[in-house]
Amino acid sequence: MVLPEVIGTKFLYFGYGSNLLKKRLLMNNKSAVRKGFGKLENFTLGFNGFSKRWMGAPATIAPKEGAVVFGAVYEMDVSNIEHLDEQESVKEGVYIPISVPVHSASGEILMCRTYQLANIPEEWDGPSAKKDNKPSTTYLKTIVKGAVETKLPMEYVNFLKSFEHNGNMVDSFEKDLGLQNFTL
Repeated sequence: MVLPEVIGTKFLYFGYGSNLLKKRLLMNNKSAVRKGFGKLENFTLGFNGFSKRWMGAPATIAPKEGAVVFGAVYEMDVSNIEHLDEQESVKEGVYIPISVPVHSASGEILMCRTYQLANIPEEWDGPSAKKDNKPSTTYLKTIVKGAVETKLPMEYVNFLKSFEHNGNMVDSFEKDLGLQNFTL
């Protein structure tokens, strides 16, 4: 199968959730090199379902005319696709990999691999998703810290901070990702 995001032995990956934080991505994907940030047009960001790992709703994207999702663009070894799919629970049917056109800071269009939750309700509208679909405090801190680290536009960082969280903390991630002193 030919993947449009693969160039030789490398591929481009667009991380918009916890993988905005490079330290999180490197836990399972040692070859990741952040190339900068990118903008995915006509998609929206939101949270849906429940992740046992994160103790709250995981992030996803869905098509929405006129909306924008910012994220980190990474270059990775093709050998890491399997690890990334495993991290995103593709075999379990949690996320599905998709190829998307991402606009780089310089205006170049890059074909990137990213992931979308497999079960998004038809009525789902990203930020206005149901109130019970809240990320954990730890997950939201990971995303916001990654957004700052990636140097996403401050307006978008503030948008991320505006999401309500459920108050759950995941001690292992708080420690491993250096989130103990990071505030939203």
